[in-house]
Amino acid sequence: MTTGDMSVSVVDALTDELLETAYIGATASFPANQYATREEGIETLWLNVEGGVKGYDPGTLEEAVDLETGSDSNWQEVTPDGEHLVVSAREPTHAQYRIDADPDSEGFGEVTGEIDRGEAAPCDVTIGPDGEYAYVPDLQGDTLTVIDVPAFEIAAQVEVDPVMEGADAAQPYMDTASWGGEYLAVEYLEGDHGTEGIWDISDPTDPEELVRLTEEDGIGAGGTTSEFSADGDLLYLFTPDTEDITVIDVEAREVEDRLDVGGETFAGTWDPGLEKLYVPVQTTDEVVVLSEGKIHERIGVGSAPYGATARDVRPDSGAMDRLLATFANMGVPLGGEGTTYCMGDCYCPGDCD
Repeated sequence: MTTGDMSVSVVDALTDELLETAYIGATASFPANQYATREEGIETLWLNVEGGVKGYDPGTLEEAVDLETGSDSNWQEVTPDGEHLVVSAREPTHAQYRIDADPDSEGFGEVTGEIDRGEAAPCDVTIGPDGEYAYVPDLQGDTLTVIDVPAFEIAAQVEVDPVMEGADAAQPYMDTASWGGEYLAVEYLEGDHGTEGIWDISDPTDPEELVRLTEEDGIGAGGTTSEFSADGDLLYLFTPDTEDITVIDVEAREVEDRLDVGGETFAGTWDPGLEKLYVPVQTTDEVVVLSEGKIHERIGVGSAPYGATARDVRPDSGAMDRLLATFANMGVPLGGEGTTYCMGDCYCPGDCD
């Protein structure tokens, strides 16, 4: 998702070649579709956009759903069975939504559950591999909230305290569940550097933080979100302030490596086989491809790439969309929706610098 011109650059995951860049009039900072890369039957590509969430047909890149949440800061994740989309809508809404994500359902795109989160400022949401529980870091609540997805109610809530000297609050704001459902990674804004927590979620209603890694442990600065390897042994933390990716050994609970990517990275996505990790480098207009924990390839893409998402189909966007992408890249204003949220210099609501 290229925030500079509201387009999508399509990369072939087999050859690592840029196939096309198509204008869609929207872009997403964290377009989480974790299970859509692997599970059959998940037909919609979900993006978090200014004012809500949008669903796109991955084969045509045409908009299928446009749902307003009343918030300019939204994060979402689809359940592994493709039936539900769970959304965290931050200020001013402060709510969790469950949305019908089944395109064959009569209620496709409609809200099926809602939880008022008060002033907790829910940030991000990730779902375990069984689809039963969602995990939400609460930026202003300094809590990790566990949501029972079928019942759509809070199943557990754990307070988190800062560990950095001089930090007033932990400020959890992003999280990722491992593919096996044993671990949860949580990013914290505490201090000037940020910290990283690894949690045991083998009992979803009783999550326990195992370690909180800090600058002294060697993590990069400004961690935004992270991705687990397929086996859960490694965690890749995107640390834009130091222009690298911090590689964490999950079992040893220590930093294994720091990969210099030469620019700012904020998010990434695995290919459908979970063998290669694709990471947009916003400040160099590239996507870095990681394989076996090392940089394998660099691919030039559209302007200011930020978020990434993978599917096992090649979009057929049409000649007009490709032409509009060219105009947008040249700076021709075409209108459209901004990103829901960003940490860097990208197109988004409000000041973002």
